[in-house]
Amino acid sequence: MKIYNVLTPTLLLLFLGGCGNNSEDKKNAFSLQIESPKKTYTTKDVLTVSLINKKNIETDSIAYFLNKDKVEISGKTISLSGKKLGEKTLTAKIYSDAETYEASQKITILSSIKPKLYTYKILETYPHDIHAYTQGLEFENDTLYESTGQYRESSLRKTDYKTGEVLKLVKLGDQYFGEGLTILNNKIYQLTWRENTGFIYNLKTMEQTGTFVYGQSREGWGLCHDAENNIYKSDGTDRIWTLNSNTLAEKDYIEIFTNTSKISSVNELEWVEGKIYANVYQQGSIAIIDPSNGAVEGVIDLTDLKDKVTQHPKLDVLNGIAYNGEPNILYITGKNWNKLFKIEVFEK
Repeated sequence: MKIYNVLTPTLLLLFLGGCGNNSEDKKNAFSLQIESPKKTYTTKDVLTVSLINKKNIETDSIAYFLNKDKVEISGKTISLSGKKLGEKTLTAKIYSDAETYEASQKITILSSIKPKLYTYKILETYPHDIHAYTQGLEFENDTLYESTGQYRESSLRKTDYKTGEVLKLVKLGDQYFGEGLTILNNKIYQLTWRENTGFIYNLKTMEQTGTFVYGQSREGWGLCHDAENNIYKSDGTDRIWTLNSNTLAEKDYIEIFTNTSKISSVNELEWVEGKIYANVYQQGSIAIIDPSNGAVEGVIDLTDLKDKVTQHPKLDVLNGIAYNGEPNILYITGKNWNKLFKIEVFEK
C-alpha cells in the first residue's frame, strides 16, 4: 500500500506529461505553406498552397477557411476573388478518423483597385446649431434627424434642415455620449460611445422604446442601413459590423482597406446607392466603400469645407453625412458647425 501511494503521483505526472506531448505533436503534425509568399495580396491573386504532412498521418478530408469562411480549393490553388479584405488567417482543417488537425498562415488582402478621387460644389447653405456636436445625420421623409455628442450635452433631434429649427429634442442622460443614428422600420436607432448601449425610439413620438448592447465591437461610432434591412455599425477601428435588424446582434464585419493600406477610425456612416459612405475621424474626407468586401472605391475630398463655417474655440471636425435620394447630392455638416451644406459630388 505504501508503494502504491508513492507511485501514484509519479504515474500521474508521467500521464500528464504524455498528454502534453501528444497535444504538441498534434499541433505540429501539419504545416501550411504558400508558394512564393508576399507581404500582401489582392483580390486578383490566386494562392498556391501546399500542406506538409510531417507525421505521415492518413487523412480522410481537408477543408480550407479564411477566418471562419470556408473557401474552395482547386488542386492546390485558392482564388481570392470576391473575398473580404483585411488581415486574415488561412487555415487548413485536416480530418483523420475522429481527430482534427489544423495548420495556418496569416495573410493580408488589399483592394485590387485604386480609389477614385472626388471633389464637390456647394449648391445650398443652411443654418445649423453651432452648439450641436454632430455625431449622426439622416433624412426621413425630408425631415432631418440628428444625434449629438458630449457628456451632459448629448441629444436626439428632429430638425427642419432648411431653417435649422430644432422641432423636437430628446436629451440623453448625463452619463451617455451620443454617437451615430439610423432610421429603419419606423424606429430610430442611436449609439453611445463607450457605454456599450444603444437606444431604440419610436420614430413618430421619439419616445424611447428599448435598448441594445454591443457584442465584439469595441465602441459605438456610426450607423446606417441598406435596403435589405441590414444595419451597419462602425466602432472607431477599421471594421464595419453588420447587425441583425431584429435583434441588433452582430452577424459579421468587413475591414476597410484601399489598394495600399487599411483605413482606421471609421466614423459616421451613410448608405448611398448601394455603397457605404464613411467619414474618417479627424480627416476632412469621406470614403466610398463596397459593403461586400470593405474595398475603398473612392474618396471625397472635403478638407476645405471646415474653413467655410464660423471659426470658434469649440469648432471641430467634419462629421455628418446625409443622403436624401438625389443623385450625387449629399448634405454635410460637422461638430459645432453653424452651417449645413448641400453639395454636389463629382470625380476630379
